[in-house]
Amino acid sequence: MKKFKLFTTFLVMAFMLILTACGSSETSSNGGDSDKEKEKKTLRVVTDAAYAPFEYLDKGEIVGFDIDIVKAVAEEAGYKVDIANTGWDPVFLELEKKIADVGVSAITINDDRKKTYDFSVPYFLSTNKIMVPEGSDIKSAEDLKDKTVAVQNATTGQEAVEGLLGKNSSQIKKFENNNLAILELKAGGADAVVADNTVIEEYAKNNPKDKFVIIEDKDAFAQEFYGLMFPKGSALKAEFDKALNELLDNGTYAKIYNEWFKVDPDVQILKDQQ
Repeated sequence: MKKFKLFTTFLVMAFMLILTACGSSETSSNGGDSDKEKEKKTLRVVTDAAYAPFEYLDKGEIVGFDIDIVKAVAEEAGYKVDIANTGWDPVFLELEKKIADVGVSAITINDDRKKTYDFSVPYFLSTNKIMVPEGSDIKSAEDLKDKTVAVQNATTGQEAVEGLLGKNSSQIKKFENNNLAILELKAGGADAVVADNTVIEEYAKNNPKDKFVIIEDKDAFAQEFYGLMFPKGSALKAEFDKALNELLDNGTYAKIYNEWFKVDPDVQILKDQQ
């Protein structure tokens, strides 16, 4: 009987040792995976999700060309992203205060912004255009000089119109976002909207009942390039530049661009800007 109990005790102890060994192996494995996840830092990315097709809300989810781009670039660079819809002005404030890591919101790279922020290499070519009601006598930027023009505040569209009408002109109506500027045009409170071409072209295409016409004036509006924006001195710039160039070279950028705009991008013009 004692022998049987001793044998049974031995079996139980052996079984427990096996379980302990298995548990140790599993814990070690999980710990390794956990360490890898910790190494893959999550970045706070801020945007103004009121600028279709670049960033906008679809059933509560932030989507758009910019969103797909920043996700792809971050993944290539080895990061996760947490994207927050903050509105336009807070994008700049959070980056200046180093609350956020990256800003993506159809942000034009220019010398004034470079004083406060760092930018990635360009990822999109744009230009400002004019949107007017069908039948309008506005045919060029010159014709805006005696008109009321709606713009999004603190954008290059605003700067372009101020160059035409004067910085403190009462004819310029400034709005928190481009959607509100377009609503002002629809309501008859403005004669035109000046904004990035892709945004107003997309709106006019998707809302044919509004009967808006898009006017291009290459002499008045220069080419602009969008970039991912970082706090000044951010180490992420170099990593994201490398990752973005990889996407330009391996076809990932072109695939995302084609999915959103149904045409192939001019990758070379973006690389030439570097």
